[in-house]
Amino acid sequence: MQAKSSITLDQQGISTTAEQYWNLGTAPLVEAAIANGEGILSKDGPLVVKTGKHTGRSASDKFIVKDAETESTVWWGKTNVPMTPEHFAALKEDFFKALGEKDKLYVADLFGGSQPEHRVRVRVINELAWHNLFIRTLLVRPKPEELTHFAPEYTIIDLPTFKADPARHGSRSETVIAVNFSEKLILIGGTKYAGEMKKSVFGILNYLLPTKGVMPMHCSANIGPDGDTAVFFGLSGTGKTTLSADASRTLIGDDEHGWSDTAVFNFEGGCYAKMINLSAEAEPEIFATTKRFGTVLENVVIDEDTREIDLDDNSLAENSRGSYPIDFIPNASEKNLGPVPKNIIFLTADAYGVLPPIARLTPDQAMYHFLSGYTARVAGTEIGVTEPSATFSTCFGAPFMPRHPSVYGNLLKERINKGGVTCWLVNTGWTGGKYGVGKRMPIKVTRALLNAALDGSLNNAEFRTDPNFGFEVPVAVPGVDATILDPRATWADKAAYDETAGKLVKQFVDNFAQFEEHVDASVREAALTAA
Repeated sequence: MQAKSSITLDQQGISTTAEQYWNLGTAPLVEAAIANGEGILSKDGPLVVKTGKHTGRSASDKFIVKDAETESTVWWGKTNVPMTPEHFAALKEDFFKALGEKDKLYVADLFGGSQPEHRVRVRVINELAWHNLFIRTLLVRPKPEELTHFAPEYTIIDLPTFKADPARHGSRSETVIAVNFSEKLILIGGTKYAGEMKKSVFGILNYLLPTKGVMPMHCSANIGPDGDTAVFFGLSGTGKTTLSADASRTLIGDDEHGWSDTAVFNFEGGCYAKMINLSAEAEPEIFATTKRFGTVLENVVIDEDTREIDLDDNSLAENSRGSYPIDFIPNASEKNLGPVPKNIIFLTADAYGVLPPIARLTPDQAMYHFLSGYTARVAGTEIGVTEPSATFSTCFGAPFMPRHPSVYGNLLKERINKGGVTCWLVNTGWTGGKYGVGKRMPIKVTRALLNAALDGSLNNAEFRTDPNFGFEVPVAVPGVDATILDPRATWADKAAYDETAGKLVKQFVDNFAQFEEHVDASVREAALTAA
């Protein structure tokens, strides 16, 4: 049964003769997607779809309208690329014209944010039923009585068949993601990758929440049996999802959260997990979602006769994905929120083998590492390329941060100080040498150290000061070989360690130069300690 808001598309200036389907549930949207030829059901229930050439975000096709609202509030540069109001006006005109020519439209009224005081009302208009199901799954679903007079604050129009014209619209290609904070309108065209909608809402909240003193975070979060919340920042490949999915702790969410005065709250009502090589042994809870009706599998290979899926086949995409409601995970928080954090963990996969498996940070050092957003990729496959490469993504999510990183960094430091939060840097990368020489940090070591940090016992350990980065490193932890706690001791060639450490420190310092004028003296001193 449809639940149509009294605030219609006509009232938003959108005139269309299309059949409109409002706030449909999972089953009707799945049925519509199949009837439209958008996907097929696997034998165990999930809807399986293909996204075509776009199997991930089109970062270089995203723009923010530069006007009086954003000129001095957005951090313009490689990530946040400006679009003129004139180009956006032409794009909007053509989008509205395209809407008027559609036969069917699917409309979902949703919340971005689980804490009522800090959520944003978002209306999403789709030409594909499965896109509407995706965003309904990923965002927070209002109660039926909240839909009757739902008044959207922001509207997202998502038309994969729309082709942008670079000359007329100021785009780079036929694909465009255009964000207008003044008009509170986001236009997505030329891509079937559904994640663009999800990240657009993340971008909205990242822009709005800091002005309210709420810290938006690209992180996972969980709650311990004693009600202690832990937040896990980390780039892809660092273990963010794996380490936060702990059966002994309650999952708040796996990707995007806010930190208010009273809570850590999930921005979403669902999860968006990588599916490639997923196994029941390694990640049983996520694997179980691939056998449930209501899950959407993107670019997962399926036998069209038997309807068996093959999660190991990457012929359609390495970035195959699955979206499902968060309550598909058995130990998920019922309200998608928890208390303010007691611990913050910055995860990094250091392929240089320089960083210790765990280190305790001061608030200034935490801001330094948050702004740095470091991890390292392993050496490439080209002949002669043997060195790992450092990756710095400020705030552990640069592509989604409209404001200057220092806005988020200062807010994080303020909240850490106010809440007496303990901060840790955890290296899930290499030990005993860099990639190609050493080995990956044993997961049992990471788990043991993380458990000791979260239960508070690690704070009672003896610590030494790291000579390269100035943070505190435990000397001995019960159940963990003391040698692995000192990275230099694990290297056979100590001189090689010193040389590699020096190179990494220099990369940190060079990268942080862009932030020095935007942070206070104490953080600059923390940065100088690293030098």
